[in-house]
Amino acid sequence: MPDDPTTQVHKVHSERRRGRGARTNRAGRYESELREAFDDGWESLGELEPFKTEVYPETAKSIISRNDSPDLNFEQSINPYRGCEHGCSYCYARPTHAYLGHSPGLDFETKLYAKINAATLLEAELANARYVPKVIALGAVTDPYQPVEREHRITRSILEVLDRSGHPVGIVTKSALVVRDVDILARMAKRRLVKVAISVTTLDRKVARKMEPRAATPPRRLEAIRSLSAAGVPVGVLVAPIVPAINDSEIEGILAAARGAGASEAGFVVLRLPLELKELFREWLATEFPDRASRVINILRSMHGGKDYVAAFGLRQRGSGPYAEQIAMRFRLAVQRLGLNARHLKLRTDLFQRPTPDGSQLSLL
Repeated sequence: MPDDPTTQVHKVHSERRRGRGARTNRAGRYESELREAFDDGWESLGELEPFKTEVYPETAKSIISRNDSPDLNFEQSINPYRGCEHGCSYCYARPTHAYLGHSPGLDFETKLYAKINAATLLEAELANARYVPKVIALGAVTDPYQPVEREHRITRSILEVLDRSGHPVGIVTKSALVVRDVDILARMAKRRLVKVAISVTTLDRKVARKMEPRAATPPRRLEAIRSLSAAGVPVGVLVAPIVPAINDSEIEGILAAARGAGASEAGFVVLRLPLELKELFREWLATEFPDRASRVINILRSMHGGKDYVAAFGLRQRGSGPYAEQIAMRFRLAVQRLGLNARHLKLRTDLFQRPTPDGSQLSLL
């Protein structure tokens, strides 16, 4: 796939972006100026250091986000971090970094924000007399168990609050680090307060390295499913995203492997290309899969009425047309054959105990 002129402007040398997913630091949609790195003849580009992960502390004003999207199975969510070091080439959350004045490209995976007061805020919000308990989705945008969680432990602190207050939570991650918190998760599982979905995009290590350079390998994700299941934690698999001509042939294999590891539920999402991700993904395709780049985009467009992406509810995660119907049918048949989704676990909200703010007097009745 030939690069367009704007792509040429933004290219970042491969040595500087080694181990990263995006190929450029394409300007976000809110930036008024276009920045370009160029060699001035004195080999100045050769002196630039590789991109390093920077984590900025963020004191958030609120921590529970709410939505009324009819195609999502949750109404509220928490994202402990902004940006994600996993560097997935296909991440639909990349455009959110433009709100911070950063590029959805390399900035998204190297300039991260950690919500250091997340647990304190959560406890205060749950303590509000008007709060009504509903399942909280943890990791609906960025991964709550991305590498920086090892040091910052914000996700764990959130789980501790939810555990103490008897509040239900659903977790989505592609990281094996989730097993670190099996002590809390197993305790919550006994009260039907938690379920975990592990995202498995491919079983091919080489493809995974290209698509998700800093995420856990496929075998480690399957092992995470096995460990959680063995500990009594309800766990499912999310085949996401399904990318035409890249990993769509693996649907049945991923489901079978996850079922064998102990997964009881399954879901899938087709690749989404909102906003800046349209060009970022094309840049990645041109580098990693030049032989099939055009085919990937052509099939994807056939699933969105000739467009790269349709944001309409009900279509944005599934697509439409013959190819989309074929994917849905294959998924449904594999799920039935493997005995997945025999029952969907409904988490409890009746065990919720409103936290008592520090210094408050406890009720005598």
